[in-house]
Amino acid sequence: MMHMQGKTVLITGASRGIGAETGRVFAAAGANVALVARSRDQIEALAAALGDNVIALACDVSDFAQVEQVVADCVDRFGALDVLVGNAGVIDPIFHMSNADVTAWSSAIDINLKGVFYGMRAALPVMRAAGGGTVLTISSGAASNPVEAWSHYCASKAGAKMLTECLHLEEVQHGIRAMGLSPGTVATDMQRVIKASGINPVSQLDWDDHIPADWPARALLWMCLADADEFLGTEISLRNEDIRKRIGLT
Repeated sequence: MMHMQGKTVLITGASRGIGAETGRVFAAAGANVALVARSRDQIEALAAALGDNVIALACDVSDFAQVEQVVADCVDRFGALDVLVGNAGVIDPIFHMSNADVTAWSSAIDINLKGVFYGMRAALPVMRAAGGGTVLTISSGAASNPVEAWSHYCASKAGAKMLTECLHLEEVQHGIRAMGLSPGTVATDMQRVIKASGINPVSQLDWDDHIPADWPARALLWMCLADADEFLGTEISLRNEDIRKRIGLT
């Protein structure tokens, strides 16, 4: 599990859920880890628990200047940026388009879509100068399928999926590995928000229907290996049983 020894990973949305678990999994694999989120106290507590090779960098991913700064701070601390995990995302408030709050709808786009692009844009010069790197984006089944009252989430995830495909098209020749991960429904706080909405079939799922947050985290670690190279420029789905077996998720 120490195959990331000496490598540096930056994870957005790292204060909880998939992001926090990804921090734990990569730290256990020997990586230097930069935890990025708006919740400074939460990421500082997690960084302290994970050890000296983990740092906390407060950042609002919807602000490019802040994203540029945390990438620079990460490189200053560890000397490199080998893996970017674009995980930061929001789904609340959940509302139909007919009564959607325009400001809240736009904020979701700023975080879920622009935030992914800003991370890519800030990381690419560093990775290209180093001769390569890996960019992993957390996607969703909502990137390809409409879901009632999730127009902001579906639209932003669809855009992030296309950003990842564009990144592969433009940068694979520069050694940049780009892939998306569609984890399915995961037992995180986001599912509690969805459940509370009572809207659409996803809100009707039982808690036991969701996979644990360490599964996508372990999938992201596997995606850094050459074994995943056949999926470059595409999206991996953890709903696929063959993929789960290949990663070792049971």
